[in-house]
Amino acid sequence: MKHRILIIDDEEAILESLEMYFSERGYNVFCAKNAEEGFKKTDLLKPDLVILDVRLPDQDGLELLQKLKERRKNMHVIIVTAFHDMDTTIKAVKKGAFEYIPKPIDIEELEAAVSRALKVEAFKEKNGLLIENPITQEKGKLVGKSKAMKEIFKAIGLLSENRITVLIEGETGTGKELIARAIHYNSPFRDHPFIPINCSAIVGTLLESELFGHEKGAFTGAHSTKRGKFELAGEGTIFLDEVSEIPYELQAKLLRFLQEKEFERVGGVKTLKSNARVIAATNRSLLKLVKEGRFREDLYYRLSVAKIEVPPLRERKSDIPFLVEYILGRINSDLKKHIKRIEEGAIEKMIEYDWPGNVRELENVLTRVALEVRGDVITKADILPFLEGGKEEVKEVKERLMSLSAVEREHIKRVLEYTGWHFGKACEILGISRPSLRKKIKDYKIKRGEDGQLASPKEHSRV
Repeated sequence: MKHRILIIDDEEAILESLEMYFSERGYNVFCAKNAEEGFKKTDLLKPDLVILDVRLPDQDGLELLQKLKERRKNMHVIIVTAFHDMDTTIKAVKKGAFEYIPKPIDIEELEAAVSRALKVEAFKEKNGLLIENPITQEKGKLVGKSKAMKEIFKAIGLLSENRITVLIEGETGTGKELIARAIHYNSPFRDHPFIPINCSAIVGTLLESELFGHEKGAFTGAHSTKRGKFELAGEGTIFLDEVSEIPYELQAKLLRFLQEKEFERVGGVKTLKSNARVIAATNRSLLKLVKEGRFREDLYYRLSVAKIEVPPLRERKSDIPFLVEYILGRINSDLKKHIKRIEEGAIEKMIEYDWPGNVRELENVLTRVALEVRGDVITKADILPFLEGGKEEVKEVKERLMSLSAVEREHIKRVLEYTGWHFGKACEILGISRPSLRKKIKDYKIKRGEDGQLASPKEHSRV
């Protein structure tokens, strides 16, 4: 039996091309130009899959998505839209979208998504598996429209609906904490604390107390009982940044918490419980540290139940213009600046640059540039001094540039040499009188040849 596909989009060209494409591949294809027609045809035709545009003339596509999923929970919906930002992606995933395809549509990507959806549906019917994504409000902000960022947005949407441990891997400055916050603030537990801890900034003896608390008198200076972060977090999230730096002897205690959700304070005997979720991040390969015997293998697998790999900025340079626009908007607000434009040459130079410090470096550079620039436009010349290697380029440009007087001096000298220092011919070419030429030779200290002597007007007064 042929699978039935319903396409809901207000662009006739898209409807016609997709209908033709999928019909040729053996599907029964139906079309609708608005939300109302799409909803009615869903009830009537009971399609196996819906391809839905977010922007429809009579209703928001995400609202229609919710209604469709309420009516037929097992039906897959693939969202297509030109507005593929983080917020829309997360909303779509949380409302039950199977896949999210940006416009202009990559037809091979769409066809692959359709194939996956229909295979998953067949699996669900066979095994009775049903996954639902409740609706929540979004908090937090990540910027990017690259394929890599789109996958991260989808992962946030899925992981925010459960409490499994997540490991976020990526270079310094790629935004790992922002991703952790996005997962937390898109979850049903967003009103509970989000507590970040930089494991590399606290020495090992104090880190255990920071995480699990201590009893009065547990060590020198412990004048009172202190509750640790796992107690304080409640139903919230503990974000362990640079988790690779946790001392080996403390890793066993963290492992026990992840397994049993229980712990004791330093110096205590009472077992305490906590339902805090753990999201960890690292800029190092934990698997490599496991092989080197510096990180517990069992802890690694507990931390990496779900894993998000954040690519460095140099591998997603298409995101740079969007990041620049977002960061400058925030800088304008925070620093009371009024930057309205950044020149194309400046953007091109930033795209060429590899950003070893990633998004953090980009934000730092833009902030410093914004503080320096006096107008409302950022130029390539404003950006270059803040990029590695850029200062040398600025120096080279300055060396190539000459003042107007230096240009005039050089031009007069070349004309004199061309005419063999014949004043009449030189004046004709330059369009000036002999007195003016003599004055300029004197003012500019123009010398003839290599004799080091000033040119003598008498010597060269022949016509």
